[in-house]
Amino acid sequence: MSAQAYDPLADERTPEGPQFDVFLAGTVFLDIVFTGLPAMPAAGTEIWAEGMGSCPGGIANLAIATSRLGLRTSLAAAFGDDDYGDFCWRTLEEQEAVDLSRSRRFEHWHSPVTVSMAVDRDRSMVTHGHPAPMASSEMIGSPPPSRAVIVTLSPDEPLGSPGGLCSWAELAHRNGSLIFADVGWDPSGSWPSSMLEQLSFCHAFMPNAIEAMAYTGADTPRDALYAIADKVPLAVVTDGANGAMAIDSMTGEEAFVPAPRVTALDPTGAGDVFGAGLVLGTLCRWPLADRLAFAEVCAGLAVQQFGGSLAAPGWGDIADWWHEVRAAAAHSGAYGSSLARRYAFLDRLVPTVPVGAVRRAAATIARYADVGMPPGSAGTQPHHNPHEASGQPGDGGPATSRVPAQKE
Repeated sequence: MSAQAYDPLADERTPEGPQFDVFLAGTVFLDIVFTGLPAMPAAGTEIWAEGMGSCPGGIANLAIATSRLGLRTSLAAAFGDDDYGDFCWRTLEEQEAVDLSRSRRFEHWHSPVTVSMAVDRDRSMVTHGHPAPMASSEMIGSPPPSRAVIVTLSPDEPLGSPGGLCSWAELAHRNGSLIFADVGWDPSGSWPSSMLEQLSFCHAFMPNAIEAMAYTGADTPRDALYAIADKVPLAVVTDGANGAMAIDSMTGEEAFVPAPRVTALDPTGAGDVFGAGLVLGTLCRWPLADRLAFAEVCAGLAVQQFGGSLAAPGWGDIADWWHEVRAAAAHSGAYGSSLARRYAFLDRLVPTVPVGAVRRAAATIARYADVGMPPGSAGTQPHHNPHEASGQPGDGGPATSRVPAQKE
């Protein structure tokens, strides 16, 4: 039985509208995730992991997160002609319905690979890769029409017009795409404020609190938010377990939403899932507080699973969570009641979600993903920081599949 697609933008679509909702570009990694390790292996020793899974990672985390939420997603990335590239291409195109018409396969290019090992609320990674044979701008050319583009600010490939040439992101902006920008950690520690000059044609900027304060020079996340709001129409700052805050100068809204209480197992890709939820809510024209709340619960559901793109929730997972929250609200105390009130807007969405809607995938080279499932739900678990990982293994069973669960 195949999963049923749910289109949250069905009412927004017209024959003249863009072909895609989201366009992305970046590097795809093959992620191999080991969980439940008792310790990191010492030199010359071998240890056994209780669980493992494999899935496309890197920019694929974001592409899969947007696609599972029903956004028509197109990705431009380099893929090797090895088995790793075959697996990632097949998983993205066939299983996750991501358009790869702007992507390229390259002969004799080794696909990037990352091995992630989770031990006692921490994780270590080993990565191998080579620069892509072709720059993103050359691969993309003129980007396809899309409602939104999600980019990462970088000093290496700035979003503006380097050397007088118009970048692909600027072309997308001129063609009507909303540009949502994120930024990564600066290992040099310099955090140049000039990086924010790239925001001149961006609609939104979505850094975490540490990044926001470092790039703006602000002393608090809220002060950083105000500084960012002077540069983009939609300013968003995420602050881990404390939640997220935002200012939408186009609607005049300002909002803060706390994060749902969850037991966080693996934060890999949580920021991507948050961004996917925020983009969806913005394209659907939801109130700002609802956009933040939706993005927070998507991230909260993701960090309760191991494995980056393996953990990105679909509408089936969101519907399951909301049914659990509503059912538990009457006997789960003040927090449960507050959660039910905050997410009441899901009442107008979840009834239209098909019973067999898309859920998390078992994207793995092996027959099953064996990364395990944590007990409970985002609405009922003790509170932990959703941006911290835990090495606690799950139940050792296969990961939830895109094939819908059977109703009892």
